Amino acid sequence: MPGIVVVGSQWGDEGKGKATDQLGDRVDYCVRYSGGNNAGHTLVVNGERYALHLLPSGILNPRCVPVIGNGVVVDLDVLFTEIDGLAARGVDASHLIVSANAHVIASYHQVIDKVTERFLGKAKIGTTGRGVGPAYSDKVNRIGIRIQDLFDEAFLAHKVEAALEQKNYLLVKVYNRRALDPAQVTEHLLGHAERIKPHVVDVTRVLNDALDEDKVVLFEGAQAHHLDVDHGTYPYVTSSNPVAAGACVGAGVGPTRINRVVGIAKAYTTRVGEGPMPTELLDADGEKLRTDGAEFGTTTGRKRRCGWFDGLVVEAAAKANAFTDIFLTKLDILTGWEKIPVCVAYDVDGVRHDTMPMRQADFLRARPLYEELEGWSEDISGCRSFDDLPRATQTYVKRLEELCGARISGIGVGPSREQSIVINDLL
Repeated sequence: MPGIVVVGSQWGDEGKGKATDQLGDRVDYCVRYSGGNNAGHTLVVNGERYALHLLPSGILNPRCVPVIGNGVVVDLDVLFTEIDGLAARGVDASHLIVSANAHVIASYHQVIDKVTERFLGKAKIGTTGRGVGPAYSDKVNRIGIRIQDLFDEAFLAHKVEAALEQKNYLLVKVYNRRALDPAQVTEHLLGHAERIKPHVVDVTRVLNDALDEDKVVLFEGAQAHHLDVDHGTYPYVTSSNPVAAGACVGAGVGPTRINRVVGIAKAYTTRVGEGPMPTELLDADGEKLRTDGAEFGTTTGRKRRCGWFDGLVVEAAAKANAFTDIFLTKLDILTGWEKIPVCVAYDVDGVRHDTMPMRQADFLRARPLYEELEGWSEDISGCRSFDDLPRATQTYVKRLEELCGARISGIGVGPSREQSIVINDLL
């Protein structure tokens, strides 16, 4: 049975949760392998909307084991607030399992994140201020706090003191802020120890045993390819590896365990935060996409920048992640345009580029070259097969498939679980 990775192919917010949810009862384990609560999934199930931040989409499926892998950074306050919010709506999260090796976002990570962004001014990255970047920095610097550290009070206190020694100097001397009390930070973290303890397991062993037993394991990346710290539009990226290869590191499984890689692509393009976006629309069309598509961040509520579909962006993701399939979301939002432009190349200082430029400096100056496709006016939200779609819609989908270099196996035509078209089974 397959190990399946679901990856965003643009700059996040593509609807990964919806695609994950489509696999439904056939998934035995749903694994978050990267990121923190700077990401979010919005799911609509039986007419109810659920906004998830740390919990995997599989949490809404009672027979699926939701997993937080070692590659995730966990804000325990947010995690338990999210669990309690679901419990109030009748969703049980007691079957959640969490890697002992996952790192913890402490209060000082959030403080550092916010003051650093303010200090950068116009050069800011556009972080969510959730402390994700500083937590990953501590992880790489080998002064991070892991979930397992919460179960040894003396060891935890020592690690917090070591982490704050440098940070307090920075806060006081550079940012003119008050120093943080290590004892208070330690006490706050210890307050979560008993509640998280029943969920903590050796996730690597659990997942590999599951795959040995022919279970279906779905790896769910946060953010997207072009926000990857190594492969994205650096420095306007996240601090982890949401690419498909990151699933192996962030969950502790070998690359031979991965059978399918499903790229999620919105039928147009959106981005939150700073950074280049060649097809961004700063006009009425952009505002219409934002309004009709409800393009506001699940986690922050920030307005998403909107633009036409960029074939070069998705093709680059398809290549680097070896997509076996693409799930196209929000196709219904494009209903009503007479013509729909699609970016097929860039102009960079008079030179045509048919693939994303290698140099970030060139990408910053890229101007989209569009091909106009016929639009459609018919309501497609009730379509359940590809043949049900208007001919112009079918042509649009087929052209996107050509540009992306991977087959489109599923299409979202509305926010609800049932508003999907399955062309090829993702399993």
